[in-house]
Amino acid sequence: MLMSRKKLAEFLDLIEERIAIQNRVIEDSITLEKELQNQIYSRLQAPVVPLSTIAKRVVEKNTALTSNNVLTISARDGLVSQLDFFNKSVASENLSNYFLLERNDFAYNKSYSSDYPWGAIKHLERYETGVLSPLSFCFRLSEDIVDVEFLQFYFETSIWHKHIAEIAVEGARNHGLLNMAVGDFFAMPIPLPSLTEQQEIAAMLSVFKQKRENAQRILLALQREKEYLLNQLFV
Repeated sequence: MLMSRKKLAEFLDLIEERIAIQNRVIEDSITLEKELQNQIYSRLQAPVVPLSTIAKRVVEKNTALTSNNVLTISARDGLVSQLDFFNKSVASENLSNYFLLERNDFAYNKSYSSDYPWGAIKHLERYETGVLSPLSFCFRLSEDIVDVEFLQFYFETSIWHKHIAEIAVEGARNHGLLNMAVGDFFAMPIPLPSLTEQQEIAAMLSVFKQKRENAQRILLALQREKEYLLNQLFV
């Protein structure tokens, strides 16, 4: 049994090393993704249009209680269920006043942090429907002229931050939220090449996104293996 514990401890050390390496792989992947996204969109030669011309604001409320899937906007994970993110719902018991979102709808989280000083914009890709706090700005694209993934990759860049910095008046931050007029937000300039070019850009960037997501799945598997070995070590 002593030898078995020794072997388990050795395996744990190896997994710890592998986890550290995998974390570095993911960090490098994220850095590469952001650099590519910023380079591609900053050099893009295309007409620029206001967000309001390619999207309409979502203001439909969950009055019929169509959905009880309460969402939160995570800067890292996107639009995710609160049950998945917090392991519980932290929403109001009355969901009728929440916005009702459909797959591919976007939402702007006006909360700011040191890593995301101008908030985050994400689209709903994990679920068919969900509901979101009315504190968020939500919008639906005209998908006949703009590709969802193309726009999501644009919102992963820092280019759009300049517009938010101009319309979020200094000193108007309240309880961790950026304060701005709806009309000013929807005046945000968006580069709009042809739909074919949008799809080509999205397809190229998706390859790097997939590689990073694969690396994250490997990390999760290693963490689970570590947890299993720890349990065995202390049986």
